[in-house]
Amino acid sequence: MVFGEKKMKRKLGWKIWLLIVFLVFSFILIFGLPPTIFQKGVLITGVETNSTAFNSGLRQNQIITSIDDIPVETIQDFSNIFEGKYISNVSEKTIFTTSEGEMIYFSKNLPEISVADIPSTKLKLGLDLEGGARAYVQAKDRELTASEVNDLIEVTNNRINVYGISDVKVTAITDLDGHNFMLVEVAGATPKDLRELVEQQGKFEAKIGNETAFIGGERDVTSVCRNDATCAVIDACDQSSIDEYFCTFRFSIYLSEEAAERHAAITRDLGINTTAQGKYLDENLDLYLDDVLVNSLLIGESLKGRVTTQISISGSGTGTTREEAYDAAEESMNNLQTVLITGSLPFKLEIVKLDAISPVLGGEFMKSILLAGLSALLVVSLIILIRYRNIKSALALLLTSLSEVVIILGIASLIKWNLDLPSIAGILATIGTGIDQQIIILDESKQNVDLNLKQRLKRAFAIILGAYFTAVVALFPLFWAGAGLLKGFALTTIIGITAGVLITRPAFAEMVKRIEE
Repeated sequence: MVFGEKKMKRKLGWKIWLLIVFLVFSFILIFGLPPTIFQKGVLITGVETNSTAFNSGLRQNQIITSIDDIPVETIQDFSNIFEGKYISNVSEKTIFTTSEGEMIYFSKNLPEISVADIPSTKLKLGLDLEGGARAYVQAKDRELTASEVNDLIEVTNNRINVYGISDVKVTAITDLDGHNFMLVEVAGATPKDLRELVEQQGKFEAKIGNETAFIGGERDVTSVCRNDATCAVIDACDQSSIDEYFCTFRFSIYLSEEAAERHAAITRDLGINTTAQGKYLDENLDLYLDDVLVNSLLIGESLKGRVTTQISISGSGTGTTREEAYDAAEESMNNLQTVLITGSLPFKLEIVKLDAISPVLGGEFMKSILLAGLSALLVVSLIILIRYRNIKSALALLLTSLSEVVIILGIASLIKWNLDLPSIAGILATIGTGIDQQIIILDESKQNVDLNLKQRLKRAFAIILGAYFTAVVALFPLFWAGAGLLKGFALTTIIGITAGVLITRPAFAEMVKRIEE
């Protein structure tokens, strides 16, 4: 009896503690700390650029917790508050309490923002489960290089930012034949919306007053300084107020002779304004993308009526910290450089594949997959119970398989991977592989009785490692197969089987060892 009590008091081995630590971190990554499920308010999913709401300080991913001191917990609360304000028409002033602090909004109109309920987890769902449209895009009548695809992605992202579209993912993909594509995914959009967004070539113009000084692309802009500290720099970062910093940037661009003469002719008769920062012309250089103003820059006095092929473009970025302001300035400079280099889209595009996904269908898929996976686990655990007549072994197998799923989801949340149907299929494949390998450990632990238990478990791990390396080698081509359609399956499967070999299989072997002893 005393011997049995000592066995019960044995401490958990480090392999089981390692599994517990990974599970705790995975739950934190999935649900957040504090858990998002307990957060109150609505999430801002999009803010129209240069709108009254944007200028008031409202930004994407902020959480609105109250409006005029009235608590906001759901989208319905948000709608009811504004409906009541406009019926009573009592005030143009609205105070938003957000995760970033209080924002004061002056307008009688609804704020130009889109909101949604706060997600219960940090997991990102792909279009297969969330609904929307997806397009595989390539250049018409030509093959794109990897560099050209990256430039195309930057131009597309700039245009998307101008239009104020949220929940958009633009990435580069390569198929097994080496062909490069651009993948555009828009949550909640129709195929028609996505086709119009992608296939419109767009235009870039720099105007002084109502006259066009130059347009983007090689005809007027012969060169743009980029990634060169001698002509593209962030000058200085200063604090403008207690909670705001700003950083200024400048970079040089080189115009064609024709564009330089046009610029000189337009500026020749302009007046001069004297400011604390220096002397500038009384008209700004306004940059337009698809007829939407994206930036307005001051023109130095020295450029008045002067034919020069080199001019300096400047701007700034702001943030609540110096680092945030620096990053904003760097991003703004990069966006301007990209627009000036490429102007409109550099080549005619065509959509080679266009998919529309219903969010209702995605929800049904999710329910069916979860039900199928849970049912399979329960059935396998029941078979293990019947086969080995040991409820502890069946429970150990069930808990280990569920642990693998939690760890996969935690890693997916950490790397911000969009979980689509192939990714979910990869999780199911991992469960199947994990069960096979756990059965190998169980079988080896009960066979070859001429060997001690430690040697038997080593034999099991030799088999498992061989299967692991074979699976990884077989899965790598799927990252490029079908233009990346199966990338999610390959990634989640590799994450799952790697976590299994390094974390859950050793912990399961430790559990089996304790059960057998």
